[in-house]
Amino acid sequence: MWCSNHGQRGGCGKSFCIFIADVLPRHTFRASGLWGWLLQLLAGLSLKAASEKLSLPFALETFYRLRQKLRRGLDRLRTWLCRKEQPPQSLHSDPLLQTAAHLQSAFPASPCPPAEFQLHFQGPFFG
Repeated sequence: MWCSNHGQRGGCGKSFCIFIADVLPRHTFRASGLWGWLLQLLAGLSLKAASEKLSLPFALETFYRLRQKLRRGLDRLRTWLCRKEQPPQSLHSDPLLQTAAHLQSAFPASPCPPAEFQLHFQGPFFG
């Protein structure tokens, strides 16, 4: 966003960011779509079955890349989540699913914890 002071308009002429919580910066995937997919994985569905169940307009390869990107950023996500709340006991051995359960317990009242994460920490979910 840019506060324009050109011509007869008032304004400071400086720029600033507007942050929309459901938007994952630099991604076409929304936080609500990501959360729906993570919930399917937490329920025990495979990556392919979870992506097919959601009927999102993305190729299966997109979900594999998304999972890989999430796995690469788990250390950062878990560090931020631990600042808010200790991780819950998890029945999952997969660190990605443990992090999804931690995200759910850190923001229990939220319909979309990744969006709530972005609001709470004022930073992008994917870093």
